[in-house]
Amino acid sequence: MLNKTICGLGIFALTFVPLVPAQQQSSITEEEKSGTVSRGVDYLLNYLNMAGTEKASEFQPLTQGERTRNYLKTMANPLGYLKAGFSAGIDQWNDKPTEWEQGASGYGKRFLNIVGQYSIQRTVTLGLDSALHEDNRYFNSGKQGFWPRTGYAVASGLLARHDDGTRHISISQIGGVASAAFLSRLWQPPSQHSAGDGAVSFGISMASNMGFGVVKEFLPDVARAIKNKRKKRSSSP
Repeated sequence: MLNKTICGLGIFALTFVPLVPAQQQSSITEEEKSGTVSRGVDYLLNYLNMAGTEKASEFQPLTQGERTRNYLKTMANPLGYLKAGFSAGIDQWNDKPTEWEQGASGYGKRFLNIVGQYSIQRTVTLGLDSALHEDNRYFNSGKQGFWPRTGYAVASGLLARHDDGTRHISISQIGGVASAAFLSRLWQPPSQHSAGDGAVSFGISMASNMGFGVVKEFLPDVARAIKNKRKKRSSSP
């Protein structure tokens, strides 16, 4: 869980930090800057499965075409591969699993393992949420106060909206995570091959989803603070 949290912070930094030096390049037009920022924000929101900065009260059900487009964008999102590369590096550093050697070959196996699990999770989730009309996107709570917002965010890791906007246990989200955790045992080496290892992987992934709900809830606040700071800096003599 800690590893995934670190990955999330790394992704945030990779998305927003490059925007600062871009201000200093006078040869870049404002339109180009705006396009770069827009693409970065779109990648981040898609990777985190966030419905922009919309509030829960503004929920509208997805069409099947929208579900499919979101899935295809997610599978091609470069942030997903950056995160997989970063996580594979951590596993390489920790020599996990031990049967996979060090060097480029071992790193490649670890990278493909993470990409494989993510692909299974997203594909199974798409199939189930299409059939059950579940929407796993994150909508900001619109609540006031740290604890009410945090409670909503943590619960969102387990819940999905139906077409009428009500929230229920997310069969598609849980099914996708479970499928990835247990099906990936088929290619894991003996030290990670048991059902117990799959259960541990499932628990860590679900806990991570709930933790990242908090990031999703407060991320727009952080983005607004950064935007306001940049505005003040640009307007100062």
